[in-house]
Amino acid sequence: MTAVLVAYAGKTGGTREIAEVIAVVLREHGLDARVRDAADVTGVEEYSAVVLGSALYFHRWRPEAVRLLEHNVEALTRRPVWLFHSGPCGPGASTARVSLPARVALLAARIDAERTATFGGRLDPGRARGIVARLLSSGRMAGDFRDWDRIRAWARDVGRRVRTRVPL
Repeated sequence: MTAVLVAYAGKTGGTREIAEVIAVVLREHGLDARVRDAADVTGVEEYSAVVLGSALYFHRWRPEAVRLLEHNVEALTRRPVWLFHSGPCGPGASTARVSLPARVALLAARIDAERTATFGGRLDPGRARGIVARLLSSGRMAGDFRDWDRIRAWARDVGRRVRTRVPL
């Protein structure tokens, strides 16, 4: 069975939940999808394909996701890679397109990653600190803005493409 790494990086669990749903869909396509925290990934050699997602914080990827890309550039160039990020919140979050941070965009180009998907995020006022807490005081930004149908559709497309690009 084709092993696919579904790695994630986030602070409050929202991006992990997206990665878990992506893995469920990939398994429905007959793939061996393994969900791992990006901080715990030491190599990607055992996987035929990689999906990596990061929460966005002020237009930045989590450092552990960036490190996974940086430390595995050579290996990632030899397998298909899909990237996603989550984080836009508030009205229009589910249809927002956010470009990759510059450093991540350069790494994505080096490994020839597929086009990055942007998914709305989840912002829990109970966990917010600092400037985020002030932004939440208006009430418009707080909530769960993840579009699960869109996430599943993207994952189905990834599953189809893995099956056509990777020898089973």
